[in-house]
Amino acid sequence: MLTKPQGSLGRLERLSIQVAGITGQLRPRIEHKVITVMAGDHDVAAEGVSAFPQEVTPQMVYNFLRGGAAINVLARQVNARVVVVDMASRPDWSRIMTW
Repeated sequence: MLTKPQGSLGRLERLSIQVAGITGQLRPRIEHKVITVMAGDHDVAAEGVSAFPQEVTPQMVYNFLRGGAAINVLARQVNARVVVVDMASRPDWSRIMTW
């Protein structure tokens, strides 16, 4: 029903079709939405394959937790919760954050 080339939304478009099929509704309503952000650097920055230095990881995680990242803005638009999962990032979070 959108004015756009078919398939132009990529994976998002395929996912929306799948959700419509699962729910049996053309415009399904999803009440409890969660966006999961997985943060981890696994020392991969030392291998020279990361676009950013390792110090960026804790800064980004802190920004996610404060609600100041772009993903938080998108989450607010769709009334979704942002859950951050530590996937072996370098810093010791217990010394950085007060939960």
